Amino acid sequence: MTTTTTAATVVGIDLGTLTTKITLSSTHDFEIVRNAHGGHTTPTAVTFAGPTRPRLLGEDAADISRGDENTVWMMDRLLTGNNCCDTTDDSNDDQKIMMMMMQDFCRFQFDNHTNSVYIPNMDTTYDTTALLAMLLGRVKRNVLATIQRRTGKNDNNADNEELEFVFAVPSNYPQVTRQAVMDAAYAVKVNKSRVVDGARCLAAVYQRKFYDGQDVDDVVVSNNNSNDSSNDDGDEQKKTNKQKKTVLVVEMGHSRSCVSILQCGGGSGNKEEEAASQNQNDIPSSNNNVQVLSSVSSATLGAAMIDMALFHHFQSNHPSLSHTTTTFLTPKSRPAQRLMEGCRKLKHILSMLPEGNVTVETIGKNDTDVSLSGNRELLKQLCQESVANKLKSMIAAAVDEAGGIDVLGDIGSVEITGGGTRIPMIQDAVRHAIGKGEDFVLSKSLDDTSLAFGASLLPIDASTTNVEVTAEHEARRAQLLEEEMAMMERDVQMVRKDEIRNQIESHVLELRSARHSTHGSLLPSSDEFASYLDGNDDWLFSDECENATVEEMEEKWTQIQGKTQEFCADYLAATQADAERKEKELEDEAKRAAAEQDAEAGDGEAEDHDTRRLPFKRRMEIVLKNKTEANELFSGKNYQHAAARYAKALSHCNKFFDLSPDQQNEVNEVKLSLYLNLAFAYIKLEKLDNAFLQCNEALKCDATSVKALYRRATVLYQKRKFDEASKDLDEAEKLAPDDKALKKLRVLVEKQMTKQKAKEKAMAKKMFG
Repeated sequence: MTTTTTAATVVGIDLGTLTTKITLSSTHDFEIVRNAHGGHTTPTAVTFAGPTRPRLLGEDAADISRGDENTVWMMDRLLTGNNCCDTTDDSNDDQKIMMMMMQDFCRFQFDNHTNSVYIPNMDTTYDTTALLAMLLGRVKRNVLATIQRRTGKNDNNADNEELEFVFAVPSNYPQVTRQAVMDAAYAVKVNKSRVVDGARCLAAVYQRKFYDGQDVDDVVVSNNNSNDSSNDDGDEQKKTNKQKKTVLVVEMGHSRSCVSILQCGGGSGNKEEEAASQNQNDIPSSNNNVQVLSSVSSATLGAAMIDMALFHHFQSNHPSLSHTTTTFLTPKSRPAQRLMEGCRKLKHILSMLPEGNVTVETIGKNDTDVSLSGNRELLKQLCQESVANKLKSMIAAAVDEAGGIDVLGDIGSVEITGGGTRIPMIQDAVRHAIGKGEDFVLSKSLDDTSLAFGASLLPIDASTTNVEVTAEHEARRAQLLEEEMAMMERDVQMVRKDEIRNQIESHVLELRSARHSTHGSLLPSSDEFASYLDGNDDWLFSDECENATVEEMEEKWTQIQGKTQEFCADYLAATQADAERKEKELEDEAKRAAAEQDAEAGDGEAEDHDTRRLPFKRRMEIVLKNKTEANELFSGKNYQHAAARYAKALSHCNKFFDLSPDQQNEVNEVKLSLYLNLAFAYIKLEKLDNAFLQCNEALKCDATSVKALYRRATVLYQKRKFDEASKDLDEAEKLAPDDKALKKLRVLVEKQMTKQKAKEKAMAKKMFG
């Protein structure tokens, strides 16, 4: 009997300092995995909102520029600590300095000796592998959501989909870090995972883009020196293409860089020789057409060093920051975080423009805003030694490893990828390192997802793990799995608690506002009922609610629903009858609308194709006729058709032409009335957004219309935008201070604003003591 095994879906992952890129394998057309908000990357961050709140993972986490000590990011850096050494000849001191500098600008409390982070909100310390597992849990959910979207399946059992995570990492990642990455994958029930060198991934992408499906003879690698010669030279060109070409790939991210040299074409086809070469150099090639000759990685060089250089420059030299003390702009402080964010923005601007300016709010003297100005020459002065020259050294090291300077003689292309390579200073450094001028074109064929894409391209090895798993290691993995599953279950419980809390709050607010509804008179007017509502409000902000389990919350919600039924039986019965009646009315109106359409079609009025240039008097008669019909429909509570007639009347208002000033005033008065009536009809139909738009149109006709301001305030009140409603009432009361309707609505708005402020105060007291 033959057993059919479903192959795992390979997921390529590029774990970056700021964001993580994810792609699926060919099974799903190398789809880029979107996050839950629709973005193409997932922030490499985790936020702990508190012991009674779910974790905020990936795209839901707080922005790192605004996050506090309960938001953890740059997990790729935390995993390596000081263990990741550059593959250049540079001292390990650079790595330690870089790690210290980056930690200084992170508000979370990282212990470099234990590779763990203390989270005040949870009063718990988590090691970096567990933190990465939390992020990978979100990555897995995003992957499964993408697969479900592509396949059209909605399988609630996510574990049914077998996945294999393939992580693209720098070649200088130590074995202990590679093992930690795979352990984190295991903790989210991804039993198959691999860690591969980024250079292999880039070679695989280059192979697919320029060689797969083609004869090597037909591929022209060079993008700088190729030319279209006559057909007589065709054979000579093919002969040239058979020769080996060299491709230099420079990748610079936020906090790490990699330089790789690839050999393209001229493969020997001898797989035994190729395998021996791989064992000898420990850098496996992707195939016969594209092979990795050398790869040099740096765990210290990245675009973040430019941010830090700008930060220290402005901190020391900007006249508006001369007042600052050593404590005011300490890296972990809020002002320093804002200054750092401003430096990042300025760097991005200077990547596109020769000079730029960025304003940073409230970091100057007396909380004034500070303007940061700079140009590309400033970047060179600050970063030539620490960034540009180091990149040149990396390229030189890669060239030496690939066989010396002669390898550059066959250079066919220079590929740049990663955010750091968008900076002109970095591009100039690359050209200078290989002896090329400004006119040499740097190729950008490899985009920012290339590492993840390449990871998903690499074939599945016979073994899905590439680290030795001991009994002690198995126990550690089991512990990680158990802890992460427990935290996932806790998140589910906390989300359910929030849902029930929102249901209770909405229920209480609905009962309070129902007092002014059609059947509000059926609600109890006793103090007992008012106390019941106040009691539920108070309970929502109590310690009992905060510490309640999901079961206790569900029991409380059931009790509230039962008690409401006792208090409001007549009101609930009336609203239910209303709902049923409205549903029947909608069905009847649909039938009437169909009948009207048929009738209008018989009169040639199925659609408004009236482009006649009618005299003013005749056109106004049509407008008023539609308005009169609409008023009759409205009086009969046929709001849907009334709205349609008001809209039709307004459409005729747009067909007047060559109006005198008096005629224009008359039309404006009619339009004002129609907009107000149409807004009222939409309010009755509970289409508040439509009603709001009609009120705005009415105010365009007459900005001093008390009725329009009152009606818009009513809409805003129902939309629970009390502050905006209050502003409209302020304007209306200036025009009609004695209007009783305005006064009545004012009382309702102020009552809700008072309650809202009380709730905010209670919440603030709860959060901050």
